[in-house]
Amino acid sequence: MSKDYYKILGISRNASGEEIKRTYRELAQKYHPDKPGGDEKKFKEINEAYSILSDDKKRAQYDQFGSDFSGFAGSQGGMSWEDIFRNYSAQGQNIEFDIGDIFGGSSFSDIFSQFFGGNESRHTRKEKGKDIIVDMEIFLEEAFTGIEKEIRLKKYTLCSHCKGTGGEPGSGKKRCPDCNGAGQIQQTKRTFFGTFSQISTCPKCFGKGEAIEKECKECRGAGRINDIETIKIDLPAGVDDGQTIKFSGKGEAAKRSGTPGDLYVRVHLKPHKIFTRKRDDIYTDAEIKFSQAVLGDKIEISTLEGDMKLKTPAGTEAGKLFRLAGKGMRRLNSYGRGDQYVRVKIKIPKKISSKVKDLLDKLKEEGL
Repeated sequence: MSKDYYKILGISRNASGEEIKRTYRELAQKYHPDKPGGDEKKFKEINEAYSILSDDKKRAQYDQFGSDFSGFAGSQGGMSWEDIFRNYSAQGQNIEFDIGDIFGGSSFSDIFSQFFGGNESRHTRKEKGKDIIVDMEIFLEEAFTGIEKEIRLKKYTLCSHCKGTGGEPGSGKKRCPDCNGAGQIQQTKRTFFGTFSQISTCPKCFGKGEAIEKECKECRGAGRINDIETIKIDLPAGVDDGQTIKFSGKGEAAKRSGTPGDLYVRVHLKPHKIFTRKRDDIYTDAEIKFSQAVLGDKIEISTLEGDMKLKTPAGTEAGKLFRLAGKGMRRLNSYGRGDQYVRVKIKIPKKISSKVKDLLDKLKEEGL
């Protein structure tokens, strides 16, 4: 059944990108599993909804086809076999069926890949651990320089006792009794489409053809345990708000020496008191006195690398924008930097002395 991502986030279908981002942040903070009252299932649903609705292309495909459309889920386009038959049914053909019931939980894409593209060797096919997505808030200065962070994650980790093999250290191996050493199991299923012979990887030996003689006492043969792991990650200089950085192999461990999943860190920048970031450029305001605006002066301004002097010419007007080339953010995975823009504001004193008032009166008489 297609998921209603708008309902999950509690927003309307015509919500703006900014509204989607704001709502996601509020919900992610509320349901984060590490916080009191957190809900891991709800948190995953929120992340899934945001990953689709925050991407204009994926959102357009979702609005047209729903969450069952395979195009926005990372494929190269086109529709899955489930979608093709589902649309066929929608075109007035009174056919109702459950794909999983017909093929024992396998999708059409799995079935057809086995028949027409299933040349994958059982020895090269490994189970992959689950990917993990986390959200992290950082300061603008940290995004500018890049920073090393530590994350504590509760997840499946490699069993230290058996080193992920699933067997007791020193125990041997034997021919798998379920597949008789073939590493594959063949099943024949009868459906209203015909008879299908499905070949799948043996779930006992994971396609290796060998079974362990004695299971590991710590992980009971799984090769992994549920534990808390502290992971060090390096966020690169130039990372922007909303960007996701992939850390290969830092996700959950797979069963019995399989391929570990990946860790995805979605970055959120904390609001800054002075600077505003727009992609690789930085914007800030600078106040000058009326006399400085008329006569010109050198004023002190703040940059991400410290304070510096900026020369303002005589006759500078309020709202004037000065560009400081190369003083913006470092470009992610590239050379060079953006620019910094300084917007001038003229400071008007609320109280003045009688002497200043007399001077201003004379200037007024002169038409200034």
